[in-house]
Amino acid sequence: MEHSRKQKKAITLETFVFLIVAGVFFGYLAMKMGIDKMFNTIMNTAHYLLIDVVFFIMAIAVLAGAFAALLSEFGVVALINKIISPIMKPLYNLPGAASIGMITTYLSDNPAIISLAQDNGFKKYFKEYQLPTLCNLGTAFGMGLILTTYMLGLGDGVEYLVPVLIGNIGAIIGSIVSVRIMMRFTKQFYNIETEKADKTPAIDDINLLREVRVGNTFERILDATLEGGKTGVELGLAIIPGVVIICTLVMLFTFGPSGYENGVAIYTGAKKEGVALFPKIGAFLSPILTPLFGFKSPEAIAFPITSLGSVGAAMGLVKDFVAKELVGPNEIAVFTSMGMCWSGYLSTHVGMMDALNVRKLASKAILSHTIGGIIAGISAHYIYLLVALFN
Repeated sequence: MEHSRKQKKAITLETFVFLIVAGVFFGYLAMKMGIDKMFNTIMNTAHYLLIDVVFFIMAIAVLAGAFAALLSEFGVVALINKIISPIMKPLYNLPGAASIGMITTYLSDNPAIISLAQDNGFKKYFKEYQLPTLCNLGTAFGMGLILTTYMLGLGDGVEYLVPVLIGNIGAIIGSIVSVRIMMRFTKQFYNIETEKADKTPAIDDINLLREVRVGNTFERILDATLEGGKTGVELGLAIIPGVVIICTLVMLFTFGPSGYENGVAIYTGAKKEGVALFPKIGAFLSPILTPLFGFKSPEAIAFPITSLGSVGAAMGLVKDFVAKELVGPNEIAVFTSMGMCWSGYLSTHVGMMDALNVRKLASKAILSHTIGGIIAGISAHYIYLLVALFN
Protein backbone atom coordinates (compact mmCIF):
# COMPACT_ATOMS: atom_id res chain seq x y z
CA MET A 1 0.00 0.00 0.00
CA GLU A 2 1.46 3.35 -1.08
CA HIS A 3 1.97 6.04 1.51
CA SER A 4 1.35 9.70 0.69
CA ARG A 5 4.22 12.19 0.87
CA LYS A 6 4.41 15.91 1.57
CA GLN A 7 6.97 18.70 1.22
CA LYS A 8 9.01 19.67 4.27
CA LYS A 9 11.93 21.96 5.01
CA ALA A 10 15.17 20.22 4.05
CA ILE A 11 16.87 20.44 7.45
CA THR A 12 14.77 20.52 10.63
CA LEU A 13 15.12 19.63 14.31
CA GLU A 14 14.22 16.02 13.55
CA THR A 15 17.35 15.77 11.37
CA PHE A 16 19.57 16.31 14.41
CA VAL A 17 17.34 14.17 16.65
CA PHE A 18 17.69 11.34 14.13
CA LEU A 19 21.49 11.69 14.07
CA ILE A 20 21.61 11.57 17.87
CA VAL A 21 19.33 8.51 18.09
CA ALA A 22 21.26 6.71 15.31
CA GLY A 23 24.55 7.58 17.03
CA VAL A 24 23.37 6.21 20.37
CA PHE A 25 21.95 3.08 18.70
CA PHE A 26 25.06 2.12 16.72
CA GLY A 27 27.37 3.45 19.42
CA TYR A 28 25.82 1.10 21.98
CA LEU A 29 26.19 -1.89 19.66
CA ALA A 30 29.76 -0.93 18.69
CA MET A 31 30.81 -0.56 22.33
CA LYS A 32 29.49 -4.03 23.12
CA MET A 33 30.54 -5.88 19.96
CA GLY A 34 33.32 -3.83 18.38
CA ILE A 35 32.59 -1.76 15.28
CA ASP A 36 34.04 -4.27 12.80
CA LYS A 37 32.31 -7.26 14.41
CA MET A 38 29.04 -5.32 14.57
CA PHE A 39 28.95 -4.65 10.82
CA ASN A 40 30.08 -8.21 10.01
CA THR A 41 27.30 -9.62 12.19
CA ILE A 42 24.70 -7.32 10.59
CA MET A 43 25.72 -8.39 7.07
CA ASN A 44 25.99 -12.09 7.92
CA THR A 45 22.67 -12.12 9.77
CA ALA A 46 20.90 -10.29 6.93
CA HIS A 47 22.33 -12.79 4.42
CA TYR A 48 21.24 -15.72 6.59
CA LEU A 49 17.71 -14.32 6.89
CA LEU A 50 17.42 -13.77 3.16
CA ILE A 51 18.67 -17.20 2.11
CA ASP A 52 17.52 -19.50 4.91
CA VAL A 53 14.39 -17.75 6.18
CA VAL A 54 12.82 -15.60 3.45
CA PHE A 55 13.05 -18.25 0.75
CA PHE A 56 11.69 -20.85 3.17
CA ILE A 57 8.72 -18.60 3.95
CA MET A 58 8.32 -17.86 0.23
CA ALA A 59 8.20 -21.58 -0.55
CA ILE A 60 5.45 -22.00 2.03
CA ALA A 61 3.65 -18.93 0.65
CA VAL A 62 3.73 -20.42 -2.87
CA LEU A 63 2.22 -23.71 -1.69
CA ALA A 64 -0.32 -21.95 0.53
CA GLY A 65 -1.22 -19.56 -2.30
CA ALA A 66 -1.80 -22.44 -4.70
CA PHE A 67 -3.93 -24.28 -2.14
CA ALA A 68 -5.93 -21.13 -1.36
CA ALA A 69 -6.62 -20.57 -5.07
CA LEU A 70 -7.92 -24.13 -5.40
CA LEU A 71 -10.20 -23.64 -2.38
CA SER A 72 -11.64 -20.53 -4.00
CA GLU A 73 -11.90 -22.01 -7.49
CA PHE A 74 -13.95 -25.03 -6.45
CA GLY A 75 -16.26 -23.29 -3.99
CA VAL A 76 -14.74 -24.39 -0.69
CA VAL A 77 -14.25 -20.75 0.35
CA ALA A 78 -17.90 -20.03 -0.47
CA LEU A 79 -18.95 -23.04 1.62
CA ILE A 80 -16.84 -21.91 4.59
CA ASN A 81 -18.27 -18.40 4.25
CA LYS A 82 -21.81 -19.83 4.23
CA ILE A 83 -21.07 -21.66 7.48
CA ILE A 84 -19.43 -18.66 9.20
CA SER A 85 -21.90 -15.98 8.12
CA PRO A 86 -24.68 -16.78 10.67
CA ILE A 87 -22.36 -16.30 13.66
CA MET A 88 -20.96 -12.92 12.57
CA LYS A 89 -23.80 -10.89 14.10
CA PRO A 90 -23.70 -12.38 17.64
CA LEU A 91 -19.88 -12.46 17.81
CA TYR A 92 -18.84 -9.27 16.02
CA ASN A 93 -22.08 -7.33 15.54
CA LEU A 94 -21.26 -7.33 11.83
CA PRO A 95 -23.22 -8.61 8.83
CA GLY A 96 -22.40 -12.01 7.39
CA ALA A 97 -20.57 -10.38 4.48
CA ALA A 98 -17.74 -9.55 6.91
CA SER A 99 -16.82 -13.23 6.96
CA ILE A 100 -15.67 -12.88 3.35
CA GLY A 101 -13.14 -10.30 4.54
CA MET A 102 -11.92 -12.66 7.25
CA ILE A 103 -11.39 -15.48 4.78
CA THR A 104 -9.77 -13.20 2.18
CA THR A 105 -7.19 -11.84 4.61
CA TYR A 106 -6.56 -15.28 6.11
CA LEU A 107 -5.65 -16.50 2.64
CA SER A 108 -3.58 -13.39 1.82
CA ASP A 109 -2.69 -10.32 3.93
CA ASN A 110 -4.22 -7.42 5.88
CA PRO A 111 -4.85 -4.89 3.07
CA ALA A 112 -6.89 -7.43 1.07
CA ILE A 113 -9.98 -6.44 3.04
CA ILE A 114 -9.66 -2.81 1.89
CA SER A 115 -10.36 -3.69 -1.74
CA LEU A 116 -13.51 -5.44 -0.53
CA ALA A 117 -14.54 -2.50 1.65
CA GLN A 118 -14.31 -0.17 -1.35
CA ASP A 119 -16.61 -2.37 -3.43
CA ASN A 120 -20.18 -1.07 -3.42
CA GLY A 121 -21.62 -4.56 -3.73
CA PHE A 122 -19.84 -5.51 -0.51
CA LYS A 123 -20.17 -2.18 1.30
CA LYS A 124 -23.98 -2.08 1.04
CA TYR A 125 -24.29 -4.75 3.75
CA PHE A 126 -22.68 -2.52 6.38
CA LYS A 127 -23.82 0.44 8.42
CA GLU A 128 -21.56 3.47 8.37
CA TYR A 129 -20.12 2.90 11.83
CA GLN A 130 -19.35 -0.76 11.03
CA LEU A 131 -17.09 -0.14 8.02
CA PRO A 132 -14.03 1.21 9.95
CA THR A 133 -14.00 -1.96 12.09
CA LEU A 134 -13.10 -3.94 8.97
CA CYS A 135 -9.53 -2.71 9.41
CA ASN A 136 -9.29 -4.51 12.77
CA LEU A 137 -11.21 -7.55 11.55
CA GLY A 138 -9.05 -8.06 8.47
CA THR A 139 -5.78 -7.44 10.29
CA ALA A 140 -6.62 -10.09 12.90
CA PHE A 141 -6.50 -12.76 10.20
CA GLY A 142 -3.74 -11.41 7.94
CA MET A 143 -1.32 -14.05 6.61
CA GLY A 144 -3.19 -16.61 8.74
CA LEU A 145 -2.79 -19.53 6.35
CA ILE A 146 0.91 -18.86 5.77
CA LEU A 147 1.62 -18.44 9.49
CA THR A 148 -0.33 -21.59 10.32
CA THR A 149 1.45 -23.62 7.64
CA TYR A 150 4.84 -22.26 8.73
CA MET A 151 4.29 -23.15 12.38
CA LEU A 152 3.11 -26.66 11.46
CA GLY A 153 6.27 -27.12 9.37
CA LEU A 154 8.52 -26.46 12.38
CA GLY A 155 7.59 -29.75 14.05
CA ASP A 156 7.76 -33.40 13.13
CA GLY A 157 4.50 -34.36 11.51
CA VAL A 158 1.65 -33.33 13.82
CA GLU A 159 3.83 -32.23 16.76
CA TYR A 160 2.50 -28.66 16.70
CA LEU A 161 -0.94 -29.36 15.22
CA VAL A 162 -2.86 -28.82 18.47
CA PRO A 163 -0.89 -25.70 19.54
CA VAL A 164 -1.39 -24.14 16.09
CA LEU A 165 -5.13 -24.86 16.17
CA ILE A 166 -5.28 -23.32 19.65
CA GLY A 167 -3.40 -20.32 18.29
CA ASN A 168 -6.04 -19.88 15.58
CA ILE A 169 -8.79 -19.99 18.20
CA GLY A 170 -6.92 -17.42 20.30
CA ALA A 171 -6.65 -15.13 17.25
CA ILE A 172 -10.42 -15.37 16.75
CA ILE A 173 -11.00 -14.39 20.39
CA GLY A 174 -8.56 -11.48 20.01
CA SER A 175 -10.32 -10.35 16.83
CA ILE A 176 -13.69 -10.27 18.59
CA VAL A 177 -12.25 -8.14 21.41
CA SER A 178 -10.52 -5.80 18.93
CA VAL A 179 -13.60 -5.32 16.74
CA ARG A 180 -15.97 -4.85 19.69
CA ILE A 181 -13.74 -2.21 21.32
CA MET A 182 -13.24 -0.47 17.97
CA MET A 183 -17.00 -0.43 17.39
CA ARG A 184 -17.50 1.52 20.62
CA PHE A 185 -15.16 4.20 19.24
CA THR A 186 -16.85 4.26 15.82
CA LYS A 187 -20.29 4.65 17.40
CA GLN A 188 -18.99 7.64 19.34
CA PHE A 189 -17.41 9.03 16.18
CA TYR A 190 -20.68 8.76 14.22
CA ASN A 191 -22.83 9.77 17.23
CA ILE A 192 -24.66 6.46 17.40
CA GLU A 193 -26.23 6.51 20.86
CA THR A 194 -28.52 3.49 20.64
CA GLU A 195 -28.48 0.36 18.54
CA LYS A 196 -31.49 0.56 16.24
CA ALA A 197 -33.18 -2.46 14.71
CA ASP A 198 -30.72 -4.03 12.33
CA LYS A 199 -32.06 -3.64 8.81
CA THR A 200 -28.97 -5.08 7.15
CA PRO A 201 -29.99 -7.07 4.06
CA ALA A 202 -29.76 -10.84 4.11
CA ILE A 203 -26.39 -12.13 2.99
CA ASP A 204 -27.70 -15.07 0.99
CA ASP A 205 -27.57 -13.33 -2.39
CA ILE A 206 -23.84 -12.62 -2.10
CA ASN A 207 -23.16 -16.37 -2.15
CA LEU A 208 -25.32 -17.24 -5.16
CA LEU A 209 -22.55 -16.80 -7.74
CA ARG A 210 -18.78 -17.18 -7.79
CA GLU A 211 -16.24 -16.51 -10.49
CA VAL A 212 -14.43 -19.53 -11.96
CA ARG A 213 -11.77 -19.89 -14.62
CA VAL A 214 -12.64 -20.90 -18.17
CA GLY A 215 -11.72 -24.42 -19.29
CA ASN A 216 -12.09 -28.03 -18.25
CA THR A 217 -11.41 -29.24 -14.71
CA PHE A 218 -7.75 -30.03 -15.36
CA GLU A 219 -7.12 -26.60 -16.92
CA ARG A 220 -8.85 -24.86 -14.04
CA ILE A 221 -6.75 -26.80 -11.51
CA LEU A 222 -3.56 -25.93 -13.38
CA ASP A 223 -4.44 -22.24 -13.80
CA ALA A 224 -5.58 -21.86 -10.17
CA THR A 225 -2.45 -23.56 -8.84
CA LEU A 226 -0.04 -21.50 -10.94
CA GLU A 227 -1.81 -18.18 -10.33
CA GLY A 228 -2.08 -18.89 -6.60
CA GLY A 229 1.59 -19.84 -6.50
CA LYS A 230 2.48 -16.60 -8.28
CA THR A 231 0.64 -14.69 -5.56
CA GLY A 232 2.78 -16.54 -3.02
CA VAL A 233 5.94 -15.43 -4.81
CA GLU A 234 4.77 -11.80 -4.76
CA LEU A 235 4.00 -12.04 -1.05
CA GLY A 236 7.38 -13.66 -0.41
CA LEU A 237 9.12 -10.79 -2.21
CA ALA A 238 7.02 -8.23 -0.33
CA ILE A 239 8.15 -9.49 3.07
CA ILE A 240 11.89 -9.34 2.25
CA PRO A 241 12.45 -5.79 3.61
CA GLY A 242 10.53 -6.52 6.81
CA VAL A 243 12.25 -9.82 7.51
CA VAL A 244 15.80 -8.74 6.61
CA ILE A 245 15.74 -5.29 8.24
CA ILE A 246 13.49 -5.77 11.27
CA CYS A 247 14.59 -9.31 12.06
CA THR A 248 18.29 -8.40 11.82
CA LEU A 249 17.77 -5.63 14.37
CA VAL A 250 15.69 -7.87 16.62
CA MET A 251 18.31 -10.64 16.50
CA LEU A 252 21.00 -8.14 17.45
CA PHE A 253 19.07 -7.41 20.62
CA THR A 254 17.88 -10.98 21.26
CA PHE A 255 20.89 -13.27 20.96
CA GLY A 256 24.19 -13.00 22.83
CA PRO A 257 27.90 -13.37 21.96
CA SER A 258 29.50 -16.55 20.63
CA GLY A 259 30.96 -17.25 24.06
CA TYR A 260 32.82 -15.88 27.05
CA GLU A 261 36.48 -15.95 28.03
CA ASN A 262 37.33 -15.00 31.61
CA GLY A 263 33.94 -13.34 31.87
CA VAL A 264 34.51 -11.24 28.74
CA ALA A 265 32.06 -11.59 25.82
CA ILE A 266 33.65 -12.97 22.64
CA TYR A 267 32.33 -11.60 19.33
CA THR A 268 33.48 -13.03 16.00
CA GLY A 269 31.22 -11.18 13.56
CA ALA A 270 29.25 -14.36 12.88
CA LYS A 271 25.53 -14.38 12.13
CA LYS A 272 23.03 -14.30 15.00
CA GLU A 273 25.36 -12.67 17.51
CA GLY A 274 24.05 -9.80 19.59
CA VAL A 275 23.94 -7.92 22.85
CA ALA A 276 21.07 -9.93 24.43
CA LEU A 277 19.09 -6.89 25.56
CA PHE A 278 15.62 -8.34 24.97
CA PRO A 279 16.22 -11.34 27.27
CA LYS A 280 17.14 -8.90 30.05
CA ILE A 281 13.92 -6.98 29.43
CA GLY A 282 12.04 -10.28 29.26
CA ALA A 283 13.55 -11.42 32.56
CA PHE A 284 12.58 -8.10 34.14
CA LEU A 285 9.02 -8.49 32.87
CA SER A 286 8.81 -12.22 33.59
CA PRO A 287 6.56 -11.74 36.66
CA ILE A 288 4.02 -10.32 34.19
CA LEU A 289 4.78 -12.36 31.07
CA THR A 290 4.87 -15.78 32.72
CA PRO A 291 1.30 -15.78 34.12
CA LEU A 292 -0.05 -14.07 30.99
CA PHE A 293 1.65 -16.04 28.22
CA GLY A 294 3.60 -18.83 29.94
CA PHE A 295 6.90 -18.07 28.16
CA LYS A 296 9.60 -20.41 29.45
CA SER A 297 12.50 -18.23 28.26
CA PRO A 298 12.86 -14.44 28.26
CA GLU A 299 13.99 -14.46 24.61
CA ALA A 300 10.42 -15.31 23.58
CA ILE A 301 9.38 -11.69 24.11
CA ALA A 302 11.08 -10.89 20.79
CA PHE A 303 8.26 -12.56 18.80
CA PRO A 304 5.33 -10.37 19.93
CA ILE A 305 7.53 -7.26 19.76
CA THR A 306 8.44 -8.07 16.16
CA SER A 307 4.84 -8.98 15.26
CA LEU A 308 3.87 -5.39 15.99
CA GLY A 309 5.67 -4.32 12.82
CA SER A 310 5.90 -7.47 10.70
CA VAL A 311 4.61 -10.97 11.33
CA GLY A 312 6.81 -12.16 8.46
CA ALA A 313 9.88 -10.96 10.35
CA ALA A 314 8.57 -12.52 13.56
CA MET A 315 8.23 -15.86 11.78
CA GLY A 316 11.91 -15.62 10.93
CA LEU A 317 12.77 -15.80 14.64
CA VAL A 318 10.84 -18.94 15.53
CA LYS A 319 13.01 -21.44 13.66
CA ASP A 320 16.05 -20.48 15.73
CA PHE A 321 14.01 -20.40 18.94
CA VAL A 322 12.87 -23.98 18.32
CA ALA A 323 16.39 -25.12 17.36
CA LYS A 324 17.79 -23.68 20.61
CA GLU A 325 14.84 -25.12 22.60
CA LEU A 326 13.91 -21.66 23.85
CA VAL A 327 10.24 -22.28 23.08
CA GLY A 328 7.83 -25.21 23.30
CA PRO A 329 4.25 -26.06 22.25
CA ASN A 330 2.74 -23.40 24.54
CA GLU A 331 4.85 -20.69 22.93
CA ILE A 332 3.91 -21.95 19.45
CA ALA A 333 0.23 -21.57 20.39
CA VAL A 334 0.80 -18.05 21.77
CA PHE A 335 3.02 -17.03 18.84
CA THR A 336 0.44 -18.25 16.31
CA SER A 337 -2.32 -16.40 18.13
CA MET A 338 -0.52 -13.08 18.60
CA GLY A 339 1.27 -13.24 15.25
CA MET A 340 -1.98 -13.72 13.35
CA CYS A 341 -4.01 -11.26 15.40
CA TRP A 342 -1.43 -8.46 15.28
CA SER A 343 -0.13 -9.23 11.76
CA GLY A 344 2.26 -6.28 11.79
CA TYR A 345 -0.63 -3.89 12.39
CA LEU A 346 1.58 -0.92 13.35
CA SER A 347 2.91 -0.86 9.78
CA THR A 348 -0.49 -1.18 8.05
CA HIS A 349 -3.22 0.30 10.26
CA VAL A 350 -2.70 3.97 9.39
CA GLY A 351 -2.67 3.28 5.66
CA MET A 352 -5.71 1.00 5.90
CA MET A 353 -7.71 3.54 7.92
CA ASP A 354 -6.68 6.20 5.43
CA ALA A 355 -8.03 4.03 2.60
CA LEU A 356 -11.31 3.75 4.53
CA ASN A 357 -11.40 7.58 4.79
CA VAL A 358 -11.37 7.52 8.60
CA ARG A 359 -7.75 8.35 9.37
CA LYS A 360 -8.89 10.23 12.50
CA LEU A 361 -9.78 6.86 14.00
CA ALA A 362 -6.36 5.30 13.32
CA SER A 363 -5.15 5.76 16.92
CA LYS A 364 -8.37 4.17 18.20
CA ALA A 365 -7.93 1.25 15.82
CA ILE A 366 -4.34 0.74 17.01
CA LEU A 367 -5.37 0.88 20.68
CA SER A 368 -8.20 -1.59 20.12
CA HIS A 369 -5.95 -3.98 18.25
CA THR A 370 -3.19 -3.78 20.83
CA ILE A 371 -5.65 -4.97 23.46
CA GLY A 372 -7.06 -7.61 21.10
CA GLY A 373 -3.61 -9.09 20.41
CA ILE A 374 -2.75 -9.30 24.11
CA ILE A 375 -6.09 -11.03 24.80
CA ALA A 376 -5.37 -13.40 21.90
CA GLY A 377 -2.06 -14.45 23.46
CA ILE A 378 -3.53 -14.85 26.94
CA SER A 379 -6.44 -16.89 25.54
CA ALA A 380 -4.10 -19.20 23.62
CA HIS A 381 -1.96 -19.80 26.72
CA TYR A 382 -4.85 -20.73 28.98
CA ILE A 383 -6.63 -22.80 26.33
CA TYR A 384 -3.36 -24.71 25.87
CA LEU A 385 -3.11 -25.31 29.64
CA LEU A 386 -6.72 -26.51 29.66
CA VAL A 387 -6.12 -28.92 26.77
CA ALA A 388 -2.88 -30.14 28.38
CA LEU A 389 -4.84 -31.19 31.47
CA PHE A 390 -6.66 -33.80 29.42
CA ASN A 391 -3.53 -35.22 27.75
